[in-house]
Amino acid sequence: MKGGLSQHASLRQDLRINPRLYQAMDLLYMPMMDLQQHLKQELMANPFLELLEPEDEERPEETQAEQKEEAQKEDEMDWEEILLNGFDVGGAQSSAFEQREYTEPVSVDQHDLDDHLRDQLDLLDLTPRQRLLAEEFLGALGDDGYVHGTVEESVASANELLAERTAAAEDAGRTAMEVPPFTLAEGEEMLAIFQRLDPPGVGARDLRECILLQLADRGLTHSLSYRLVAEAFADVAAHKWTDLARRFAVEPVEVQAAADQLAKLDPKPGLRYSAQPDGYVIPDLIVDKVDGRYRVTLNDSGVPRLRLSRAYQEVARDKKGMDAEQKEFISTKLNSAQWMIQAIEQRRQTMLKVMNFIVDRQREFFEKGVEHLKPLTLREVADVIDMHESTVSRVTNDKYAQTPRGVFPLKYFFSSGLGTTTGEDASARAIRAKLQKMVAEEDAGDPLTDQQIVHQFQEQGVQIARRTVAKYRDQLGILPARMRKRV
Repeated sequence: MKGGLSQHASLRQDLRINPRLYQAMDLLYMPMMDLQQHLKQELMANPFLELLEPEDEERPEETQAEQKEEAQKEDEMDWEEILLNGFDVGGAQSSAFEQREYTEPVSVDQHDLDDHLRDQLDLLDLTPRQRLLAEEFLGALGDDGYVHGTVEESVASANELLAERTAAAEDAGRTAMEVPPFTLAEGEEMLAIFQRLDPPGVGARDLRECILLQLADRGLTHSLSYRLVAEAFADVAAHKWTDLARRFAVEPVEVQAAADQLAKLDPKPGLRYSAQPDGYVIPDLIVDKVDGRYRVTLNDSGVPRLRLSRAYQEVARDKKGMDAEQKEFISTKLNSAQWMIQAIEQRRQTMLKVMNFIVDRQREFFEKGVEHLKPLTLREVADVIDMHESTVSRVTNDKYAQTPRGVFPLKYFFSSGLGTTTGEDASARAIRAKLQKMVAEEDAGDPLTDQQIVHQFQEQGVQIARRTVAKYRDQLGILPARMRKRV
């Protein structure tokens, strides 16, 4: 074999995705609020784009002379000079954009659980030593109000802080006072202080202690509910009403009534003070029923409507005095502006096609409710509107539709199907809704078992396995029949 370098020519085909195709896919993926922000950035970056004012849409088409006269009145600046000096966007376009600038709703600073507890601790007569230990317990509290970790860990952490402060004082040449370390008894005492604060149940180490604290706060330490939790919490969680009745020498009805009282307590008392971000949902599509027919429209009133700037187009036509770099810049920006306008329109048409098909397919849902929701897949929509399945997925992702039955994510209308005796598939979401209705209407003294639910579905022509019923029941948060039984 002879070593060395050589070169040869060959032909091959490569599949390459145009960068603009990536951008078009991103536009399809964007929900309404993201699209608003993206278009505002494009307006500021591309001088060939400008806002289409509402009066321009409503006004009939003007003559060429009227357009020229209006442009001269509106634009009293040397556009050619702006183009030649770096395309600094300003003037009427910039001010129009600023006037239409959307202000994002901002949540005010909320009083979280730590603030709420600190306010109460400030009202107590605590020593500086106790306050230091209290900060350690505040740090160990989760948003749910439970103490995460043991008392020993909080005491050890406070002692480490004491040691660090003593060492820092000695390094600074100051004589530090001899401060004894925190003891476990001090930690237990501080935990007891926390557990007397509002909300009731805060400072608990587990669910059982949380419930006991809330019952004690209501003065129910001698009640049957308190005894059940304190002495037989596992059996209460398992709904063993008969066993508990024998153990506590009461009637099963009394045990169940006590358990109903427990169900009214808050298992996570701290969450009422947690600073949850406000979730704003702006529907991308609106479905209205007009004269017996459903009409789909885009909710794009808040999206800037774009058009090519007439002033910049005039300058672009006359390229005298421009060098090659400036001509290339003009060509790039103009093509980009035209493509952006086309991409936005394509996005609008694609979303309308998808939603119109959904409305046609799910008409019975809009007329009668979720129990009549039909199975639907992305592939079915893609085949009908002649687009790729991934395109449909991007269109429906994080998009919402306002309908006569409420606001739903577009993904809500897609679900797998189960076979029926009639040959038509039933939507899994519709099956879950029917299952929930069956349980709501059952005899509380003799609740339906999973197998009995299977038989009821078979009577309705739906073929479903018992394990599927159990899976749907778990998804809906419905307990097994044994634990739903009332005495």
